[in-house]
Amino acid sequence: MSAAAALASAAGLCSTLAGSVWQASRLAHGGGPVLSSGFDALDAELPGGGWPANALIELLADHPGVGELSLLLPVLGRPASGRWFAWVSPPFLPYAPALAAAGVPLSRLLLIRPGAGGDALWAARQAVASGACVAVLAWLQRIDTAGLRRLQLAAEEAATPLFLFRPRAAVRQSSPAPLRLALSGAGGMLQVTILKRRGPPAAGPLLLPVRHLQDDAAGLPGNEAGMAAPLLSLGRMAAEREQEGMPQAIPHPAPPPLSLVR
Repeated sequence: MSAAAALASAAGLCSTLAGSVWQASRLAHGGGPVLSSGFDALDAELPGGGWPANALIELLADHPGVGELSLLLPVLGRPASGRWFAWVSPPFLPYAPALAAAGVPLSRLLLIRPGAGGDALWAARQAVASGACVAVLAWLQRIDTAGLRRLQLAAEEAATPLFLFRPRAAVRQSSPAPLRLALSGAGGMLQVTILKRRGPPAAGPLLLPVRHLQDDAAGLPGNEAGMAAPLLSLGRMAAEREQEGMPQAIPHPAPPPLSLVR
C-alpha cells in the first residue's frame, strides 16, 4: 500500500471513530440512546442530553426519602407500550394513589421483593436482561465490583436503563457505571451532584424543582393532612399501612412476559 493510500485509510478510520471517542474536556456525544430526564438543567449536564438508555446509573443518597423518585417521575410516566417498570427491593411499600396522581401507569409497575442474600442482585440482572422493561429501579445496600460489572453489561446488552439506588458511602467504591449522582434534599428542592460522567467534572451541584409526591398524596381520600411524605419518601405512611394490615398499594399485575424464577 502506498503512503498516500495508507494516509487516506487512516483518515477514514478516524472519521468513523470520531463519534465514539470523547475528550475529557467536553461531554461525550453519540454514545448511545438517551432518555430526557425531564429537567432541562440536568439534561444540559448529562452526556448526550439525558439519561443513558443502555447503562447502569447510580443514585447515591444518605437515606431514602430525599426526593429520589421525584427525580425519576418523567421516566416513570413514559408510555410503557406493553413493557414494565420493574422495582426491585424498594425499602418501603410504594403508595399507589400518589404515583397515580403523578401520572405513573400503575398497570405497568412490577414490584419485585426478593429474599435475602444475593437474590436482589440476581432479580435486578434478570429484569434488565429480559428486555421486557422500559426501565429497572433497584435498591441494593451492598454489591461488589463484579456485581456492578454484571449489571452494567446486562444494561448495555438489553439497551435498558438500570437506576441503582445505593447509600452515599458507596461513593468510595469504584464502579463501572458511566453515570453516578449524589442526591440530597435542599428545602423544597433536590440537590444533584454529578460525581461521574463521560466528560469533564461538573462545575457544581444542581438544584432541581422536583415535584413532591406528598402534595399529590395529601389530598387523596383517606389521607390525613401531614401524614404523606414523598414516595420512598413515603416510608412512614407505607410502614403504617402494613402495620395496620392494609392491602398493598400496588395491585398484583397480570403475569409479566419475563421469568424471574431460578
